[in-house]
Amino acid sequence: MAFIRRVFQQRPLLGNALAYGTLFVGAELTQQTILRRVLREDKTQPPAPYDTATLGRYALLGYTINPTILYFWYKWLDKRFVGTSMAVVGKKLVLDLGVIGPINIFVFFTAMALMERREDIFAEHKDKYVGTCLKQVYFWLPAQAANFFLLPNRFRVLYVGACSFLWLNLLCWIKRSPVEGAKQD
Repeated sequence: MAFIRRVFQQRPLLGNALAYGTLFVGAELTQQTILRRVLREDKTQPPAPYDTATLGRYALLGYTINPTILYFWYKWLDKRFVGTSMAVVGKKLVLDLGVIGPINIFVFFTAMALMERREDIFAEHKDKYVGTCLKQVYFWLPAQAANFFLLPNRFRVLYVGACSFLWLNLLCWIKRSPVEGAKQD
């Protein structure tokens, strides 16, 4: 535990990247476990193996791109808006949900499409982007409001970690859903 605390204090970007990446890959691993092991239709056959290529894509995005964007975003946000007053928290919520949320969702769908070598890297954007941005607001607005207004500082990381794991599971599920009008691989 002392090692983890030291990493977060001395190298916060690295600590956050390791934690976020683990949650991101863990969410996809949870999805695959549920779909391939728990809810599989033919229980007489062995379960399908894990899709390691997909897990690798989530690892690349979750350990490198997303946590780097978020790290520098929150560093800027916390310097620009200091405090926990209603006005400051409101500004942070609006900016978080209205600026970085849509950017992260755009990066997610684009990076995944590029790594999957999709012919049309914007096909999922056309079908899923707006709905995913709305789901993000519905999920994170009450989650972050509760975080900022109700929880003591010492519980925030644990709380946001749990919320992130739930959100990332939802994002994996959205990614897995078929694109309207697209042929399936």
